[in-house]
Amino acid sequence: MDLKVFLVVFILFSAQSINVFCKDQDGFLSLSCGGTKDYTDSSNISWVSDSEYISTGNTTTINYIEGTSSTTVSVRFFPDSDQSRRCYKLPLKNVSSVVLIRAQFVYKNYDRLGKPPAFSVSLGTAITSTVNLSTSDPWNEEFLWPVNKDTLSFCLHSIPDGGSPVISSIEIRPLPQGAYQNGIGEFPNKSLRKSYRINSGYTNGSLRYPLDPYDRIWDADQNYTPFHVSSGFNKLLRFNLSSLSENPPAAVLQTARVLARRDVLTYNLALDTHGDYHIVLYFAGILPVSPSFEVLINGDIAESDYTVKMSEASALYSTQKRIKSLNITLKSINFYPQINGIEVYEIVEIPLEASSTTVSALQVIEQSAGLDLGWEDDPCSPKSWDHIGCEGSLVTSLELSDINLRAIIPTFGDLLDLKTLDLHNTSLAGEIQNLGSLQNLEKLNLSFNQITSFGTELDNLVSLQILDLQNNSLEGAVPDGLGELEDLHLLNLENNKLQGSLPQSLNRESLEVRTSGNPCLSFSTMSCNDVSSNPSIETPQVTIFTKKKPNKSNHIAIILGAAAGTILALLVISLSVFLYTKKQNTEVTYTDRTAIEMRNWNAARVFSYKEIKSATNNFKEVIGRGSFGSVYLGKLSDGKPVAVKVRFDKTQLGADSFINEVYLLSQIRHQNLVCLEGFCYESKQQILVYEYLPGGSLAEHLYGLNSQKVSLSWVRRLKIAVDAAKGLDYLHNGNEPRIIHRDVKCSNILLDKDMNAKVCDFGLSKQVMQADASHVTTVVKGTAGYLDPEYYSTQQLTEKSDVYSFGVVLLELICGREPLRHSGTPDSFNLVLWVLQYKLQKII
Repeated sequence: MDLKVFLVVFILFSAQSINVFCKDQDGFLSLSCGGTKDYTDSSNISWVSDSEYISTGNTTTINYIEGTSSTTVSVRFFPDSDQSRRCYKLPLKNVSSVVLIRAQFVYKNYDRLGKPPAFSVSLGTAITSTVNLSTSDPWNEEFLWPVNKDTLSFCLHSIPDGGSPVISSIEIRPLPQGAYQNGIGEFPNKSLRKSYRINSGYTNGSLRYPLDPYDRIWDADQNYTPFHVSSGFNKLLRFNLSSLSENPPAAVLQTARVLARRDVLTYNLALDTHGDYHIVLYFAGILPVSPSFEVLINGDIAESDYTVKMSEASALYSTQKRIKSLNITLKSINFYPQINGIEVYEIVEIPLEASSTTVSALQVIEQSAGLDLGWEDDPCSPKSWDHIGCEGSLVTSLELSDINLRAIIPTFGDLLDLKTLDLHNTSLAGEIQNLGSLQNLEKLNLSFNQITSFGTELDNLVSLQILDLQNNSLEGAVPDGLGELEDLHLLNLENNKLQGSLPQSLNRESLEVRTSGNPCLSFSTMSCNDVSSNPSIETPQVTIFTKKKPNKSNHIAIILGAAAGTILALLVISLSVFLYTKKQNTEVTYTDRTAIEMRNWNAARVFSYKEIKSATNNFKEVIGRGSFGSVYLGKLSDGKPVAVKVRFDKTQLGADSFINEVYLLSQIRHQNLVCLEGFCYESKQQILVYEYLPGGSLAEHLYGLNSQKVSLSWVRRLKIAVDAAKGLDYLHNGNEPRIIHRDVKCSNILLDKDMNAKVCDFGLSKQVMQADASHVTTVVKGTAGYLDPEYYSTQQLTEKSDVYSFGVVLLELICGREPLRHSGTPDSFNLVLWVLQYKLQKII
């Protein structure tokens, strides 16, 4: 099936399937944790069982006395013997930019042990709070969370000697569009944890839904002095709330605390933690005067002359850094100060997520090895996955020892931040491969496998310090390239089948080389035949080499040797200078020749490395990362913005190959393909300069921040699909040599300012060189969820593999969900398999 036919199917499929795949989930979600029946409470809020959102834990019902009334609640608890992390998958699709998430935790001695538990709670990648039911039972937590995904993990984490985590209810409430942005900001790296929400001047209990349509709970103001006033005579007063994005309820604005006989009104609020806090103060003109006053927060002036006008509502926002307590003071200027409502939130930082490339690579490793490692959500936060170590949001360690892998999976090479990789005793066989891009790798353990060949990529691991290859089946000689690894200080080659002379580049003081258990392996030039003919000669043992101190009888010999060495050194230095100068002249000549040739192409521009550094402000702003390298935002001398891709050191193609492939890419000009502006091949750098598309990627518009800013209508989605299809069709059929993309996905479809789509990252070494070639065998590359199963199983790459991946993109456009997720039933994890269920049901 070609792309044109696929588009027709897409149009028909989307028209018939919108109702099946795009069901809205607007409104409240109220989960009765441990409950077995759905019910409606006294506020007309519908509650449902939590059984569809979590599959672990035990349930029970608790009856207890609260005040003068009897209360019955259901709870779900997680015994100590259960797994350390228990997570709810909360749906957030089709909700506003911020949601309120409220949870209640109840113990009430349900287990008759009299040991209230303590445990931590996380949302997404953030540990948001620690619940301690020995200090408060029930315990309530409430968060304002920025929405940037369809689902959110709400997890309970055991702590040492903390007992069994327990939960009674979870509530999700959509908030007004743009609410609380003064506290959360424009970027999704902050959330707000409720400390106080006070209905100032009201003393008759808490207020919530339906008086507050967003079901915020406003607590009574009965614990503060000296005076409050209710606007009973003004109940029908309506306020203009257009300036208040939080949209506070009228019932809150219609009451106020007013100072009647003094000039100062003060609130002293205790805070749980020493941290940063966001404060919102609400004012409404419910009195027949317009008071003005000075507002101070913790002694600092927030407003020097704040006036409350009749029949108008307003708010004052403040962020306080590193405070332990909160003092809000209003000092009279004209008439008496008043306040109608107060909200106080602790600002909680949300750790950055690991890159999508890293997550996809790990998921492919898990799937390819046929493993179930429980790798869900983010690999690093709030706690790292099993077998994985992190530094911040970077996966820096992967240890899969004693697991049957059989082969080094291609996506190991996409874990670009790895410093430690331990694959010992994992049944690896054949050649070492797919690791050459790991420029940060310091420790590599491939011991106790059946590896037979060093491969060609080990000398690319420029940061490698420890290489353990003991107890394999390595044959032949040790490659010279290992000696170029300057940081290597331990090379373990014990118990292999190696023979011959070790490279002299490995013979240095800082390096320990272990070679016992090989037929014949040493720095000596003695042949292996000599060793085998004389059984009394043992296999050489090589360890750390250290210099010996010369004795006094050798002084003369040393002096003569030093003189001869000096003469020899001068000769070597002279020769080196000559060769270096010649090489520089050659490189300059080559660069100049290349520049002249490129200008004759009338296509890609040749940039100097100095120009690239200037354009990117010394590589200041990273806007993306991939298997090629990092992508930086740049601006050319004429002001044109560009995306600058810098290839990782020592993973480059040869000079001629790089220039030839850049030449091929420079000839590609299509309105739906990202244009190559130029390149740099200087100072051992391989850099590509592309046009910059300000609209971001399709993935960002479907799942990221842009999804809240620009609505993707069905007409616009169809336009994007058609644009991308045209770009791919040109790569397959309109270009010679033809190009197979190999990694078609939403993040590789970029949008310009007018929302026109262009395909990117169809980069180097992907051409089909013969015009009549039907397939090409290659290393499997791609992203989990988009990989063509036939391509993965046969390793035969054709244009159809791109069409399959493009089909997944079309399903994403229809359904608005990612190719892989871990919510719902196992059959729904994979988007394609999930869609097939509906197809089969329709056939049946």
